[in-house]
Amino acid sequence: MPNAERLARIERLIRNRGVVSMATLMEETEMSRATLKRDLEYLRSRLGAPIEYDAADNGYRFAATRDATRLELPGLWLDESELYSLLMAHQLLAGLDEDGLLARHMQPLLERIRHLLGSDADSALLDRVRIVSAMRRPVPSRWFQRVAQALLERRRLHLRYLTRARRETGERDVSPQRLVHYRSTWYLDAWCHRVEGLRRFALDAIEDAGVLDTRARELPLAEVQAAMDAGYGIYAGVRRERRWAVLHFDRTAAQWASREQWHPEQQGRWLDDGRYALRVPYVEDTELVMDILRQGEQVEVVEPAALRRTVRARLAAALAQYGGAPD
Repeated sequence: MPNAERLARIERLIRNRGVVSMATLMEETEMSRATLKRDLEYLRSRLGAPIEYDAADNGYRFAATRDATRLELPGLWLDESELYSLLMAHQLLAGLDEDGLLARHMQPLLERIRHLLGSDADSALLDRVRIVSAMRRPVPSRWFQRVAQALLERRRLHLRYLTRARRETGERDVSPQRLVHYRSTWYLDAWCHRVEGLRRFALDAIEDAGVLDTRARELPLAEVQAAMDAGYGIYAGVRRERRWAVLHFDRTAAQWASREQWHPEQQGRWLDDGRYALRVPYVEDTELVMDILRQGEQVEVVEPAALRRTVRARLAAALAQYGGAPD
C-alpha cells in the first residue's frame, strides 16, 4: 500500500493549486515518475479520488464534480488504532441480527479499508480481528435501525417494551438521547414521556418501535451523563442515592483486581498483607452483587453491612441448591 503521508501530499498539492504538472509533483514530493504514476492510479482506482489529467494545461486536477472541492479519502487520515476500531465496530454491528443488514450497509466502507490496509484475500485484516461476545442478547436489526434513525434525526420513538422485572409489556413515547453498548448488549438512554424522566432501555426487550414525526426533547449530554452514569455498571443513578462498597480481594485475585476498572471513580489500595482493597460507588446493588459472586471465595464485602448481608444470603441460597454444606 502506498504511504498515507505520501498520498496526502499529492492530494493536497492538487487541491491547493488546481492543476499540477508531473514535473512539479516530482519536484515537490521528491518522488520518481513511476512512483507518482502508481500513487495517482491508487488514489483514483482504490480511493475514488476524482483526479484526471488535463491535456490542455498539461497537469493533474480534480474533476469538476459536485463534491470535488470537498474530497475526503475514506480512512486516509486514520491511524492504525482507528482502523482497528472501525473493524471492531463492523463486527459489533454485524452481530445485531442474523440478516446482517447493517453489515451490508458498511460493506463499501470496509472495502476501502481493505484497500488502505493492503489486505489480500488470504490475509484480510477483517478476518484477523475477532470480538468474543459472551452471553450476547441479539437485537433485531430493524429495531436498531429505527432507534438509530430517531436518535440521529432527533425525533421521538413509540415503543412497545417488555419490563422484565415486572414481566409487563407497556407502550410509551421516548426522546432518544444516546446509544450505549455494554457487556455485549445495546441500550438506549432516553427521556420517557410517560414517567417524565430519564430511563435506560435494553434494545433486545423492544417488541415494537416506530419513529414519530414529533421532535425529540433535547437534553444536554452532560445532564444525561450525570444522571445515567452515576450508578454501578448499567444500572443508572436516577432514582436513588449513591453508596460506596469496599471489597477486599485475597492475594491471588489482587493481581487482577488491582488492574481492573470496576467503575471510573473507583479507589484502590494495597493492604499490608498483600490483599487489595477496592472502593466503588453504586446505586442499585444488582449488578455489583453479580460481579462479587463471580469472584467466589477470593473477595470479601467489608462494607456496607447491607451489601454484605445481601451477598451472604445469595451465597447461602446457592449453597442450598447443592444440598447445604459440602461433604
